[in-house]
Amino acid sequence: MADLGPQSQLIPNLPDDIALQCLARVPRSHHPILSLVSKPWRCTVSSTTLYITRSILHTTETCLYLNLRLNSTFHWYTLFHNPIFRDPVKPRKLCPLSSIPTKPIGPAFAVLGSKIYVIGGSIGDIPSNNVWVFDCRFNCWEMGPRMRIGREFAAAGVVNGKIYVMGGCVVDNWARSMNWAEVFDPTTGLWTTLPSPIEVRDKWMHASAVVGDKIYAMADRGGVVYDVGGVSKRLDLGWRGRAAVVGGVLYCYDYLGKIRGYDVKEDVWKELKGVDKGLPKFLCGATMVNFDDRLCVVWEGKGSGKEVDIMCAEIEVWKDEDGGLSGNILWSDMILVVPNGASIVHCLAVDL
Repeated sequence: MADLGPQSQLIPNLPDDIALQCLARVPRSHHPILSLVSKPWRCTVSSTTLYITRSILHTTETCLYLNLRLNSTFHWYTLFHNPIFRDPVKPRKLCPLSSIPTKPIGPAFAVLGSKIYVIGGSIGDIPSNNVWVFDCRFNCWEMGPRMRIGREFAAAGVVNGKIYVMGGCVVDNWARSMNWAEVFDPTTGLWTTLPSPIEVRDKWMHASAVVGDKIYAMADRGGVVYDVGGVSKRLDLGWRGRAAVVGGVLYCYDYLGKIRGYDVKEDVWKELKGVDKGLPKFLCGATMVNFDDRLCVVWEGKGSGKEVDIMCAEIEVWKDEDGGLSGNILWSDMILVVPNGASIVHCLAVDL
């Protein structure tokens, strides 16, 4: 990074390369304040160079992004752990973000680097092949490369730096049959058709998660495991709602509303112990994500008659010596109040 001259230096009497490393160590929650110091600081805080430097210095932070549906509109938020707001009663705050220009129903979601991909979804009851990309560094949307076919309620996952998507389409013609699964390579910017056995070609995908090089999805007729190495099979995963993978274990909530984990190596489901007293039974309206190697759960609380509380909890999870799963709730809090009828669509974690 070249010096800006004595009048434009980031920090007086300090080379800009060194000043950049100093700013890169400041938590993102302070960036709004940094941008008020001067024009050079404002430009630096919103630059690609700062985020590259943060990655090199290993000072990136995991940020939670939440998508809510309010009536027929969709709203995006990010969660700040807030030294900025200096409120000891509410140390965490959801901040609104710009919304996607269109309103797709049932899109798939994926995180690749600093970007969130919103894939497909129906618009006017017609499955779309659109892909919208949200750059979390600069809080802006852009249209991404379109898929080969339209999809709604598909499964998506990131493996080896590429986005894999499957399902979400009726296999009623040659094009949809051949393109039931696709992969997006960000290097080339192209979607490519993937082979898929006929027996796993379900339309609706209710949830998905990635374990190693395999994408696990909950479909209409049970579970589907898609191996990017070319082997696919059907599996009765038996989960309900959104899932997240932490430490190689796939966590979800079951039909009794309890969190349990699927140990892929042992091919067995286990109940997560130690969290029952601090969490409700998740019968609906809950989603999960791996948040910096911890399990983050977001759900719809009761609230008042006209409002719904959006609740969030962060859970440390581990395997016991006997192979069981245990957890410890690090914090649990209400992070937003929304009108009655609102619902959680999805939550994602992005390293910035």
